[in-house]
Order: sequence, then structure tokens, then C-alpha cells
Amino acid sequence: MVMRDGDALDVRPGGDRIRAAPRHHAAYGSTAFFLALYGAALTAWTVYGIVQGDGSLWDFVEGLFNPGASPASQLVGPYEWALAAAFLATAALVVAHRRSARSAALFCGFFLLAVSLREAVGLCDAAYRDQYATDPLGGWALATRTLGLVVAVAVLAKMLPAAETGRRARSADGAPPLPAPSPGARERRLSRICGVLFLLMGLARLAWTARNVTDSGTGAVRYLRSAVDGSVLGTLNLATSAEFTTLSSMLSFFVLGALACRARRDVRGALLVFSAVELYLTVRTVVWLTVTDFFNQSFETPEGALYMATVAYDLAAMTSVVVLARGRGEAPVADPAGDSAP
Repeated sequence: MVMRDGDALDVRPGGDRIRAAPRHHAAYGSTAFFLALYGAALTAWTVYGIVQGDGSLWDFVEGLFNPGASPASQLVGPYEWALAAAFLATAALVVAHRRSARSAALFCGFFLLAVSLREAVGLCDAAYRDQYATDPLGGWALATRTLGLVVAVAVLAKMLPAAETGRRARSADGAPPLPAPSPGARERRLSRICGVLFLLMGLARLAWTARNVTDSGTGAVRYLRSAVDGSVLGTLNLATSAEFTTLSSMLSFFVLGALACRARRDVRGALLVFSAVELYLTVRTVVWLTVTDFFNQSFETPEGALYMATVAYDLAAMTSVVVLARGRGEAPVADPAGDSAP
């Protein structure tokens, strides 16, 4: 099929399968601005923590991968460091109008919305609200939280309608609109592999979370409250609680894994962003297990051996997803039924 766009003639099936349609370029540009803005805000908090901390710049660089060397005065944690890099990298892909960047931007938007809603629940506590007035950094922290909510709403509002499916503009010669290209056979196969890896990792994390909650004596209600209520942490630091990061990552594994197994839409961007963040955090865990000599003691008990197996699977699975999600499948042949062939 041939589609004429001005003086340029496009003979590819379904148009450009790599770049977003020109009608979405404005939405992509706005999204890139908001993502870069929040990524810069997290970077500014990181730099402020380095300047105000007791350690040197080298101590911070070492703390990026060695949890034991991380300065205690940091206002943001490794999850925020990884997210800052993810926001900036996603903004760069969105600026390039890469179609796969849409799912990455939506993932960042939904995650940031969850963080903002958690903080909104915490603000219902009067004592927690008072900290924003008494803490010297309270105003800046509140401004960053507000910016996060604005960015989340703006990104979702811009990128949700920017899908490549649905009604398409008719070509200049009045020909019927071309269907949007759907993933090719190889892309669908790779997507399903990533989906299975994600679902298995989600099940493993669910099992370990249930086990830890049971053994620690922490009730499920209290654990969930720590995850969804920002006031439970008791500080204004932008670093989120371990309960929130655990549950949010678990939910991300299940949602993205299910979408990838369906393989009906391009979710490579979201898979790449989330797997890269998880890979970084897993590498930090491996470094921590190494410096604490846990490797030499882990196989003394079945529980330790099972934990090491989980960490090894996490490392291998996230590395595999990063590699597979970066791959580019063969050019699909779109048909009216919505399927494609290589």
C-alpha cells in the first residue's frame, strides 16, 4: 500500500513502524519536557544531598552500587536514582518520536501518579502536614511532590490518546486510511518471552513478600498501610518506603508481564525501562551480598539457597528482558484483521 504525505511517498506497510505519526509529535514533545523536568528535579535533590552530606563525591559514586558505602544523609535513595535516569532516558526517546517510547512514558506516568497518591494519603495526617511547615526543606519537598503530580497527570493526558490505532487520516488522493502496523511474528514471540519472565519474577516476589510479612509478625493491613500511606515513614525525604517499592514492583511485573504475553501492542519501552531499573537494583543487591560474605553462608540453609536462586533468576531475567526489549523485529505486514506477518 502507498501513502502520500505531501511530496514524500511512503511505501512501507502501515507507515513508519519506528517513529510516531506526525499528528502525535506535539504530544510527544510536551511529554518529553515534563519527564525531563521531573528527572532534573530528582537529580537536583541528589546533588543537594551530596553537597550537604559528610562524604565525598567518590563516596556517592561508590554508594551507587555498594549499599554499605551509601552516605546516610542522602535525601533520595537508589530507587529514586534509578527513576531519575529512567525519566531522562525516556524523555530522550520521546524527543526522538520513537513509537516504543509511548509505553515507557505511560509507565513513568502511572508510577509517578502512584507515588503522588501515596503522598496525598499521608497528607491526611495532621502531624505529617506540620512537618512541611517546620522542616527547612518542607517547602521544597512539597513543591517537588506537587510537580510530580502535575507531571504524572500531564504525561498520561498527553500519551494515552497518542495511540497508533483507531481512526487514521485519509491520504491526499482519497484512498482509505491505512491500518496501524501491528507487531511482527518475531516481535510477538520475544514479547511473550519477556512476559513469561516477568510473570515468574512477580510470583517469586509475591511469595517472598508473603513469607517476610508472616515471619516478621507484621500484619497484612499494617504492611499495606506502610505502602500506601506516606506519613508512616515519618520523614519528608523523597525516598519511598521499602513496602511501596516492593508492592509497586510486584504489580508492575504482573501488569507488564500480562500485556507482554498478549503481544498485541508495543510494550517494549515499558519493559525496557522497568527491567533496567530492576537490573540496577539487583546488581546493588548482589554487591551487598558479596561485601557481607552472604554468598559463603547462603547454602547452609534451604532458605538461603532458595534466596540465592531467586536473586540469580532476577539477575538473569532482567538482563534477558533488557536485551530482548532492545531488539527490533522484522517489518510487519498489516492487514485489515489487525494481525501481521513477517
